[in-house]
Amino acid sequence: MPQTRNVAATTCAICERTLLVGERTVRYSLDGHDFVDVCPLCQDIAAEQGWLKEGSPTSPTVADDRPRKRLSLSAIFDPRRTTPEETLVDEPILRRLSEPERAMVEAADLFNASPYRRSVGGIAKSLGAPHVSVVPLSGVNTEVVVTIAWDISWYQYRVLFDSAQPVRLAERGYEVEELEPSFRAWNARVERDGRVVPEIARL
Repeated sequence: MPQTRNVAATTCAICERTLLVGERTVRYSLDGHDFVDVCPLCQDIAAEQGWLKEGSPTSPTVADDRPRKRLSLSAIFDPRRTTPEETLVDEPILRRLSEPERAMVEAADLFNASPYRRSVGGIAKSLGAPHVSVVPLSGVNTEVVVTIAWDISWYQYRVLFDSAQPVRLAERGYEVEELEPSFRAWNARVERDGRVVPEIARL
């Protein structure tokens, strides 16, 4: 089995992504005293949350209190139809999907609403379009694994619908062959903005 290379790496405090060689971090703080590393892709998120940039002469900005809209089913299949008023899912369409397909759509929705979407979009700008799989796991609690892989690195996210933190980075590596075959059945794609779109036939 190929060995994962053991290298010292810097991790972003927001997306938890290990930075690629050559990427520069910017240090931010919540209280102006303890600073953490933030990758270039997450600087906007840090600013929106009111984090203070190291060396900044101004006070932290106030986080936007407006509720963030979650993506709808139509956004998964056709982003041009997305409007802020749309609900998370279109129930009549969801009822026509199988349980695994429904889990794939809902997991992609949660992933696309997380900070990881921005990170994936930024990496894709450098490395090109990745391979993507969205795989529901069997079990009492519905869990979906989202795998995003390039030739030189891969990231695997776990989506738990009933968790306080529904999307988390579970594993990462360098060689695609490290992944189990079931996670290499590429059945989704990543849009230019980092959105994960399952390859499900339109109804």
